[in-house]
Amino acid sequence: MWKIMNGHLTQTTDTSRVKFRTNISKAILEELDTLAQTHDTHVNYLLETGLQHVLSQGVITYNKELRPKDRVQFKTTYDQELLVNLKEFAKSHHLFINDVIEYSVNYIDIEKSKNSSYKHRIE
Repeated sequence: MWKIMNGHLTQTTDTSRVKFRTNISKAILEELDTLAQTHDTHVNYLLETGLQHVLSQGVITYNKELRPKDRVQFKTTYDQELLVNLKEFAKSHHLFINDVIEYSVNYIDIEKSKNSSYKHRIE
C-alpha cells in the first residue's frame, strides 16, 4: 500500500496482513481463480468473505470423510486478526484450517470482497 508522508507517497507493507500457506483442493482453487478474474478481485479476498461469514456463525458442519483428494499447496496473505480467529475456530471444532477454508467457499460474498487494486491503495 502507499502512505502519504511529508507530502510524498511512500510505498509500505501492510502490517495487518500475514503470509499463510496451506493445502486446498485444486478444483476449488480453479473455480475461485475464475470467479476472482470475473469480478476483478483475488482468491484470498474471496476466501476472507467466506471465512468471516463462517466465523460469525460460530457453527460448522463438516464431514471429514468427504475431504478432497486433490489438495495442492496454496500460499497467500490474510488479514492477521482473521487468521488468528480462524486458527482458534478450527482448533475448537477439531478441524484443520484447510477444512474450514474449503467449507467457507460456500459462503463467499462477492459484493463484500475487496477489488484487486486494494493492495495499491493510498492511506
